Amino acid sequence: MKVLILGAGQGKRLLPLTEEVPKALLDIHGRTLIERQIDAFVACGVTEFVVITGYGSSMMTDMLRQIEGRNDGISIRTVYNPFFSVADNLASCWMARGEMDDDFIQVNGDNLFRAAMVKDLLDAPHLPVTVAINHKEKYDNDDMKVMLDGERLTEIGKTLPLEAVTAEAIGIYVFRGEGAALYRDVLEKAMLDPTGLRQWFPSAVGTLAKLTDVSVCAVSDHEWCEVDFPVDLQQARQMVAGWVE
Repeated sequence: MKVLILGAGQGKRLLPLTEEVPKALLDIHGRTLIERQIDAFVACGVTEFVVITGYGSSMMTDMLRQIEGRNDGISIRTVYNPFFSVADNLASCWMARGEMDDDFIQVNGDNLFRAAMVKDLLDAPHLPVTVAINHKEKYDNDDMKVMLDGERLTEIGKTLPLEAVTAEAIGIYVFRGEGAALYRDVLEKAMLDPTGLRQWFPSAVGTLAKLTDVSVCAVSDHEWCEVDFPVDLQQARQMVAGWVE
């Protein structure tokens, strides 16, 4: 299993904290965010990583070399997205399409989680596409909301009508077998559209849901967070401080 990490963004909503470093390199209780992600996957036996870089790419590459040096047997490659300042993250996924040649996990570079969540995703039924979801009482404008038909995802997006929303996608997606090839094809077609640079990759997952069954794996029992705003960073640090490491 390969892991693709979307780490090209600056994280402008975290300014001035990200004025000189990309969001994925922010310190979370003694370790960078991306290091904590990689550690969680390594603890589950994953050894191959591809990181899409953009803002602060040289700093990111230096940190990744350090992480690789501290973990025997893992490999970390980078794919540079030169459009990071003018495009949304569907372009980052498209830049890495050559790495989608086998089963892989795609994860947003601002997600913080532990190995137990990764294990649940890896242990989930091996279906073409699996989306990690979280259930909560209320959803806000920034949530990547989803609609479900049983255990099948039917729609995904931030602007779905709240009365129809069943859960939120937390930013981790598993592609197996034909799912990887189908996703790659959808990305190719999306980038042929003039609006492709302004799309978020979940729109491609929504398209996939019309072509094949997109299943979900609920991770609501796990501690996790997404670091988008300064308050999120504070909460992330407080959460990790309570972990026994």
